[in-house]
Amino acid sequence: MNRKCLDCGEPIFGRVDKKFCSDLCRNNYNNRQNSELSATMREVNTILRKNRRILSELNPGDKVTLHKDKLANIGFNFTYFTNTYVTQKGHIYYFVYEYGYLPLENNFYMIVVRDQKERNKN
Repeated sequence: MNRKCLDCGEPIFGRVDKKFCSDLCRNNYNNRQNSELSATMREVNTILRKNRRILSELNPGDKVTLHKDKLANIGFNFTYFTNTYVTQKGHIYYFVYEYGYLPLENNFYMIVVRDQKERNKN
């Protein structure tokens, strides 16, 4: 039986269940298979890191209120966040890691930092 490498097509020698002729071919094949998913994940992680950096720079204390335009003008992307928190009154906080924002009236947002004790409970 003449088996061929899944990456380069060269003949394979050795174990019966071997699929690649070398570690380089195995890595190339797997990297190609995962490249689209990895690119998407990298893109989303980049956006999340940027959102977190913006929130942390704009909120040096516990909380601050800002207009949506200020956030948007410096590149904040409202589409991506890591989790939400719904209060007993039904208000929805959107969090980017430990920094959260709450939509208020007239396109204002309150930016908060999750309490360290609260983070340790989860």
